[in-house]
Amino acid sequence: MNKDTHQHTHQHTHQHTHQHTSKHTHQHAHHNHHHSQGNIKVAFILNLTFTIIEIIGGFLTNSVAILSDALHDLGDSLSLGIAWWLERYAQKKPDHRFSFGYARFSILGALLNSFILFGGSILILTKAIPRIFNPEAVHPEGMFGFAILGILINGMAVLRLQHGESINEKVVSWHLLEDVFGWVVILISSIILMFFDWPIIDPLLSIGLTLFVLYNVIKNIKGILNILLEGVPEEYVIQDVEALIETVQGVKSVHHTHIWSLEGQKIFLSTHVVVDNGANNTVLVPMKQAIRHVLIQEKIEHATIEIEFEDEDCDNHSC
Repeated sequence: MNKDTHQHTHQHTHQHTHQHTSKHTHQHAHHNHHHSQGNIKVAFILNLTFTIIEIIGGFLTNSVAILSDALHDLGDSLSLGIAWWLERYAQKKPDHRFSFGYARFSILGALLNSFILFGGSILILTKAIPRIFNPEAVHPEGMFGFAILGILINGMAVLRLQHGESINEKVVSWHLLEDVFGWVVILISSIILMFFDWPIIDPLLSIGLTLFVLYNVIKNIKGILNILLEGVPEEYVIQDVEALIETVQGVKSVHHTHIWSLEGQKIFLSTHVVVDNGANNTVLVPMKQAIRHVLIQEKIEHATIEIEFEDEDCDNHSC
């Protein structure tokens, strides 16, 4: 088959792939972003309201654990507001400036969220560690009341976000779930303080919670950076995907495969598929459809497939 036929085949592959997936993908993505935006908005309003109550309560009870959680929640509220705005911005359609669309702005919100929490956690440690050596009296009854309120409000936000699909929702949901766990521990601590005069429990609790948050923030940042640096998503192994494509009738071999994610949800793939020299459209069209079907089963809806013939020397070209 000559060069013109090859170019036509590649163009047809790209057009067919785009037609097959773009409508479904756009509708699915639009629904996800709209749902995600609404969830983050609710979480933002709940979190900001509770943060204000919590700051007041922290001073009234003289609890560094509550104040440290209030600072944590203030960072959450700020990053939730940014995440909410960026989630709305991410719904913009592709244009000449961003041909992949604006979806990656959503993960930018998740990255900012994580860095704000990281900075807040370090600040909390600088406040809580000195209290170990110089514990101060706290108001356990007040701590108990705020712990109940914290579990209820953060629990509502977690329930709203727990089934979220965007990485923004997952990051926010995890932080709010941490808050729920934190308040459960503060609840237990306040009950202990009602019966025993152990004020050192408060700073120890604060440090323990903060280190737990820091550990998970670092994990989140690692995952987000993998997406931004276009690393292969954790759930995919390139060799395994190539092996699946090679099971399709007509495929001789597969190479130069790249898999990456736009924002943690949309998975993209580009690959070179080698076929017999004599293959024509009657072979190539059903083969491409079969490849596409295999990839969709693996939740890869955005695929660019280049067809190569056995006598092509790809290594001598920038392909």
